[in-house]
Amino acid sequence: MPRDVATELIHHRYQPPAGFEAPQPAVHKASTVIFKDVAAMRARDWRSKAGYTYGLHGTPTTFLLEERIATLEGGLHGSLVPSGLAAVALVDQALLSQGDEVLLPDNVYGPSAALARGELARWGITHRLYDPMDVAGLAAMIGPATRLLWLEAAGSVTMEFPDLHGLVTAARARGVTTALDNTWGAGIAFCGFDSGVDIVMQALTKFPSGGGDVLMGSVVTRDAALHERIKLTHMRLGLGVAGNDAELVLRSLATMALRYAAQDRSGRELAQWLATRPEVARVLHPALQDAPGHANWRATCTAAAGLFSVMLHERYSREQVDAFVDTLQLFRIGYSWAGPVSLVVPYEVSEIRNAGARRREHLRGHLVRFSIGFEAVADLQADLAQALQRAFG
Repeated sequence: MPRDVATELIHHRYQPPAGFEAPQPAVHKASTVIFKDVAAMRARDWRSKAGYTYGLHGTPTTFLLEERIATLEGGLHGSLVPSGLAAVALVDQALLSQGDEVLLPDNVYGPSAALARGELARWGITHRLYDPMDVAGLAAMIGPATRLLWLEAAGSVTMEFPDLHGLVTAARARGVTTALDNTWGAGIAFCGFDSGVDIVMQALTKFPSGGGDVLMGSVVTRDAALHERIKLTHMRLGLGVAGNDAELVLRSLATMALRYAAQDRSGRELAQWLATRPEVARVLHPALQDAPGHANWRATCTAAAGLFSVMLHERYSREQVDAFVDTLQLFRIGYSWAGPVSLVVPYEVSEIRNAGARRREHLRGHLVRFSIGFEAVADLQADLAQALQRAFG
């Protein structure tokens, strides 16, 4: 008996032949995964990449992206999550329990500190901020309850580059797990695992995506047992990423090194030019010789992201600084970085750093952060010049 066309459209007999290959991988989107029989369903383990069980636990597209990101970071095991902040939260929740303590650098990514003050505190997990430029100070802070140390290189917004190896050595000597936010280095400027860290996370939203249109994060390890612990929490939290988003990141990976290098060149040129301007008290760019932690950057990195901040002189008012930002034409006001459009955001140091950090000499004045895109450097410099003249001239 012939089947109804509605049924035939769903259960069609045709299957395309195997063996198709193209420069870009196929996009597999699924919640339900079909098994050939009950035995196959019962034999599969969602923790293994030997097969597929449910869309949330992986498809060929997401497995491929996980493996490529793990390779990019110099690791062995990778997990994908919906954002960079979700990657931070995944690590925290996988490794910390009531009564534990996590140490965060005082230049930590703001939402990571907010997570510690909010959810982690409600769960009975404490946190303290440490000075990432003081290895001995960190060593003295580590106590019996310390379970996790977060590191950033360079530090969020204020761009200090720490002695990663020294910090990790201090933590490892006391049995503390270390996790590095490598969004700035992106696996291009340096390999996070070279410093001895246990976990490397990254906001794939930034350089791996590169288009300013995808939110995603990753957590990579080299240790199978640690990966298993993270993977179990990943499953319990129901974290997953969309196949189309994974496709966009996979497509962008091929040009990532080229984009990173181009934005590095443009960023350094503009940072060096701004350092000559009378309105600028200091440029915070790890590749500049007078930047905090420059020697650490030089010993660790082969490149620098197209991201830097400047400290405008204290003599200016907040209103003048805001007017400078508003007057820029090519630099658009917006968060994030590593996309094609240059971005700018003013920050109040007193709102993003603790009292000790505010007293540091390199943070005196008004901070403005720039993310350099792909516009011509001459055009960006002209835009900065006209805005500086109109706001402060």
